[in-house]
Amino acid sequence: MRYLQLDFIRGLAIIFMIIFHLSFDLNNFHFINIDIYHAKEWHYYRMLIVSMFILCVGISLALVNENGIKIKKEFKRFIFLSFASLMITFASLITFAQSWIYFGVLHFITVASVLALAFVRYEWLSLIVGVLIVLLFNLGIINMHWLYNATSSILHLPYHTEDLVPLTPWFGVVLIGIFIGKKRLFLFPLQENKATNSIALLGKHSLLIYLAHQPLFFGSIALADYLIH
Repeated sequence: MRYLQLDFIRGLAIIFMIIFHLSFDLNNFHFINIDIYHAKEWHYYRMLIVSMFILCVGISLALVNENGIKIKKEFKRFIFLSFASLMITFASLITFAQSWIYFGVLHFITVASVLALAFVRYEWLSLIVGVLIVLLFNLGIINMHWLYNATSSILHLPYHTEDLVPLTPWFGVVLIGIFIGKKRLFLFPLQENKATNSIALLGKHSLLIYLAHQPLFFGSIALADYLIH
């Protein structure tokens, strides 16, 4: 069963993401001049986008596996997401050789979707552990720096990457999403009309749009830059 509200939230996240990536690409080719790496407003804007997507991951996991874990379906999803993640890494190696993506949004979703299956039947445990992860991260008690330090030299990971979504605190957000999904807390009043249906349609095809939009934007802007200069 599809929920208009869930697709609508994803759709809004897609719109916000497109604005962010279009701004990034225009800035990268110097059509505009913004401090997208360091300005606080862009940092919090990205956090909003990532939070929306990752909450939806937890909500969806709770809904899809509500009557038992769909092993076959989750395995197929894992294989597809793994392949897509590798393609993103490969593409980033070509376009950003010094800051390629080794664990971005899609890589995180691939891993977190498997780990979170252990929590889908226990919404209150998911909430407690999720809040605890976010709280301990923000208190500076837990982070993933140790894993980067242990593997960066072996895997030749870049010091700076164009997209990084570590397990802490973001796995906590997935677990909170499981609780929201189980309790149907995402079902806010939403009038169905042309506008909301259009945004929900974007959310329904969010993964396809996520995979296709950046190559289209980046390639088009790169071509425009080449023709102009």
